[in-house]
Amino acid sequence: MIRTLENDQLRVQINDLGAELTEIYDKTNDRQVLWNADPSYWNRHAPVLFPNVGRYYENKCLINGNTYHCGQHGFARDMEFTCTESSQTSVTHLVTSSDSTRETYPFDFRLLITHELSGRDLTVRWTVINEDSQTMYFTIGGHPAFNVPAVPGTSQDQYYLTFNHESELTCSLLDLSHGTVFEGKTYPLALEHGRCHIKRELFDNDTLVFDNGQVTRAGIAFPDGTPYVEITCKGFPNFGIWSAPDSPFVCLEPWMGRCDNTGFADELSSKQDINTLAAGETFKQFYTISVK
Repeated sequence: MIRTLENDQLRVQINDLGAELTEIYDKTNDRQVLWNADPSYWNRHAPVLFPNVGRYYENKCLINGNTYHCGQHGFARDMEFTCTESSQTSVTHLVTSSDSTRETYPFDFRLLITHELSGRDLTVRWTVINEDSQTMYFTIGGHPAFNVPAVPGTSQDQYYLTFNHESELTCSLLDLSHGTVFEGKTYPLALEHGRCHIKRELFDNDTLVFDNGQVTRAGIAFPDGTPYVEITCKGFPNFGIWSAPDSPFVCLEPWMGRCDNTGFADELSSKQDINTLAAGETFKQFYTISVK
């Protein structure tokens, strides 16, 4: 079922399947902001990545001495969530562990995802509750895709990625044979006035991966430099930016943790930027999408 949030400026839709955001319609400018999931390019809009962001090395992880196999971005995005609360401006979805999830991820949990609409801002809140008797380890991330180009007669490479007035950021690139990060190999992303053009070659190695909390705000600007859409994500250690080859969208991805480093084979508990949740504890985090 599709849930709708709406005010005088935006209409937002969320699917019970995956608690996935499926539409952000800008009423003011008569414009669809969120990618339409055309399967000829990429068949998702804004999946929730849980319990793992990206790939484990060789699609397996070690938990308490046992090996588990799990695909890219985890299983939550393909699960049917239950809507627990709904109003005109807020909706909350819940999914819980099951025999099926425990086959690839051996923890009992509750995952709640709330979408809150206020003016031209949509806030996405995550709550993870450890209902297990043991400490739980996970990563979680957002993956919203935005239409770029957004205006007829413009091309994607005329648009800009925007950041926080930095002159340079440092990013890692993916080992395409494994979908993991080359440890210790970083590359500069030069910025002018905190921005750079969205050139096709930016994504030659799939995703740009930013670590160490470098990105707390990232956005897309129109060819004339005016803002189009922006994500704020304070307290997030990782951030990804991705587009499929020659596709008319760009993903801005706030992550609490990320894919493995190439060759990582240790316990999940020792993974870089892993989230650790003791028995009975609750994890909370949020990010905000602002339509300009």
